[in-house]
Amino acid sequence: MSRYMPVYQYPDMMPVDISFVFEDEKPAGKHGFCKVQGESFVFEDGTPAKFWGVIFNGASCFPSHEYAEGVAQRLAQAGCNYVRFHQMDADWATPNLFRFSAGKPTRTTRKLDERSMERMDYLIKCLKDQGIYAGVDMMTYRKFKPGDGVAFAEDMWDAHKQYALYDPWMITLQKEFCDNFWNHYNPYTGLAYKDDPFFTFCVIANENDMFRPFNNYKWKRIAYYDDMLRDMFDKWLKEQGIEYDAFGCDLNVVDETQARFRSKVNEDYAKTMYGHIRSLGVKIPLACTNWYKSNALTRAQKDMDFQDGHSYYYDWSWTEYEKVSNNKSLMEQKSSPVGNAIATRIHGQPFTMTEWDMPWPNSYRCESPIWFPAMACLQNFSAMSIHTYGYHTKRDQYSLLGKESSSNTLGMTPFREGLFTCWNDPAKFGLFYHGALMLRRGDVSPAKHVIGAKLSADYAAKDTKLASTGACVHQIHTVLDSTDTSDLTDIRSAAEVFPRENPNMVVSDTGEVWRDFTRRIGGVDSPRTQAVFGVIGQRRANGGNPIVLELSSMKVQANTDLATIALSSLTDDPIEKSDSMLLSAVGRASNRGQRMDGEKLLDIGTGPIEAEIIDAQIAIKTDNEKLRVWSVNSEGFYIGNPEAEHKDGWMHFHIGPKYPGLYYLIMEY
Repeated sequence: MSRYMPVYQYPDMMPVDISFVFEDEKPAGKHGFCKVQGESFVFEDGTPAKFWGVIFNGASCFPSHEYAEGVAQRLAQAGCNYVRFHQMDADWATPNLFRFSAGKPTRTTRKLDERSMERMDYLIKCLKDQGIYAGVDMMTYRKFKPGDGVAFAEDMWDAHKQYALYDPWMITLQKEFCDNFWNHYNPYTGLAYKDDPFFTFCVIANENDMFRPFNNYKWKRIAYYDDMLRDMFDKWLKEQGIEYDAFGCDLNVVDETQARFRSKVNEDYAKTMYGHIRSLGVKIPLACTNWYKSNALTRAQKDMDFQDGHSYYYDWSWTEYEKVSNNKSLMEQKSSPVGNAIATRIHGQPFTMTEWDMPWPNSYRCESPIWFPAMACLQNFSAMSIHTYGYHTKRDQYSLLGKESSSNTLGMTPFREGLFTCWNDPAKFGLFYHGALMLRRGDVSPAKHVIGAKLSADYAAKDTKLASTGACVHQIHTVLDSTDTSDLTDIRSAAEVFPRENPNMVVSDTGEVWRDFTRRIGGVDSPRTQAVFGVIGQRRANGGNPIVLELSSMKVQANTDLATIALSSLTDDPIEKSDSMLLSAVGRASNRGQRMDGEKLLDIGTGPIEAEIIDAQIAIKTDNEKLRVWSVNSEGFYIGNPEAEHKDGWMHFHIGPKYPGLYYLIMEY
């Protein structure tokens, strides 16, 4: 029978502090600016630059001084070295860049709010002291105001999707904003933002492109901007010598001709904004936008410094009052959720994934904090950040999962009430230690082979099959006509399905990352980090007998069906030689009293958050008979020693029945 224990999360501390592993990386910026070197980021002094962290959304970018100090400390304790400042221009959140509090009308977005900026300045100082860097988006949800002089601004949804990519005045306002932001002086660091190596890389326009369909209540077609686009289209058609009715065509249908034109509009916007930001003296790498819509959009971004993508595993209908969530294991999916994101990756450039998630209330989400960073290592990504740490800073140990705000929507969007919030989720942020160690230290090796995914000549096509089916085995890079392919292992059509020898299992070409679709189990097996995750205790699939999962330095026999059990060395030594290790055991987590009917959420429940106690027998390969196991509770107290036996070069112990916790420190006594 399942047993649960209350798990309290604190905004200024983690139960276990692994910041000492990265102590030499403080303060952020000590190695100089982040720059591009081939397909990777490096700092100016040549130090490799890998970033693992979270997203601060909206008001989270402008916290009180007390909160800034605490959250910076907590992130460092979890091993994070990166925060993405996101939605800092969102009109629905306060504070934001242009308004500190709700009430007094905001007449213009052409000035930065002094109080908001003071808050951000101090947050930057706190993060920097803890060795944590930040990336930023230049335009996310900026809602133009009457004083901005934007035509028909009142008829547009926030972010002005598409229109802001080609309207000359909106582009002028974006340039002005970049001036204001990058030239802003931070009194706590003594540097203008453009001169501070605390900033790592920048995306110019979040999820904004010329290929978004205007097919829901958010995105309305406005004749003024459609006519402007048609005039541009007609001019381009004449320059290209193409016969096409620019004034009578359906702008909601992107055929091959429109795809080529829109790709050019996207490319011109990217080059214009890139040139302007560089003219300000901004040194860090720049990308235009961060998702895949079609081959045409990927081609439009080929001249940027790096590419960025977003990847999620969910399928839900989340409205203000009816909330339905998929509840399936990621481990049973034969295609890779990161495939659609890395279709934006262009060979020869670094790649970042600034949004990934497997959101609550999916019961299996504990699989994702190990699998996603393992995939990032396999694909040699430069940065990863989960969406999202939180939308505001009003939190305490009794905060609920999935319900960060007092309303059911923020800015008319239901999921912003807290569905993506991870700061207090033991099944997601609670496992961040191992993601940090894997990505920042390179515990999991990049795939040995790099396969070029060659785009078809069709601009309107969506070629992602090779990436979706092959990304768990090899590195997959998009190949354009101008790409140097001399260093690639092979080149295939991006529309091709990658062949798989075993239809029920996939293993990376390094042998370090695998998934078994039938048993819904995954694993990571590297010298310093090893883990199993998914339905690891499913006796039914093994004739009623317990499954023993054997890795090179760890064996797990779980009596709890769903769990992630991860082991990482906290030294430079491999697990077999380490005298300090962290074992995490996390499975289902929910609010007390939370109720589901199939995939429909009936009751969100109340606090405290409860986690299922993981019952498993563990064996760790080691000759060190001085090692001892300590169970650690939410407050960071050592609560007891599960009895351990050393036999034949293995240390055996049982977690769950006595001194249950999410974390177990294995150290010399």
